Amino acid sequence: MASKVTLKSNQRILFIGDSITDCGRCEAAYSPFGFGYVNFLANFLLARYPHLNLNIINRGIGGNTIRDLKIRWERDCIGLKPDVLSILIGINDLWRGHSGEEKLHEAVYINEYESTYRELLRQVKEKLDCQVILIEPFMLCDDAENEMFKGLSSYREVVKEMAEEIGGILVPLQKFIDEGIKKVSAERWSDDMVHPHVWVHAWIAQQWFEITGI
Repeated sequence: MASKVTLKSNQRILFIGDSITDCGRCEAAYSPFGFGYVNFLANFLLARYPHLNLNIINRGIGGNTIRDLKIRWERDCIGLKPDVLSILIGINDLWRGHSGEEKLHEAVYINEYESTYRELLRQVKEKLDCQVILIEPFMLCDDAENEMFKGLSSYREVVKEMAEEIGGILVPLQKFIDEGIKKVSAERWSDDMVHPHVWVHAWIAQQWFEITGI
């Protein structure tokens, strides 16, 4: 895997994923970065490197799975020609398999998740010249017996393997969350174990910066 990200003048940095990336980016009050981790990352990057004239784009869409990313991959990733690409996807894929029978048809099980993720990254390597950062899907949970939480490990492993295969950078958020949640109770991180409180978004941005070396 790559060890760090190198920034140059006029680069385009793309963040893509689900609601955790989206965070209201299309609402007037939060446009264009949303109120989540992308907002913290984008504004810090712009403040730290104003001379680089960076173009930072948020293409998160709430509710998305890897299946949804596949549908919009050409438009929202390949067509934008990013120099740095950061992906966070997977929690909806898993969640829909734990949300009642009416959602089961929308669940993306591990084999499809892996094959689709691999296909999207293959397109990136073939069509783009960019640095890739994969953020593993996570839960803000301290219950080791939670069935959805137990199922998360296989999705995390896929993301780790993908990062190794493509020479990308892995942001192993769950490991950091597991360490932090021993000191700060799970209720202070999230109301639903999935969507972080705003301070946690700032914390996620910190982990991203530390891992990427920017």
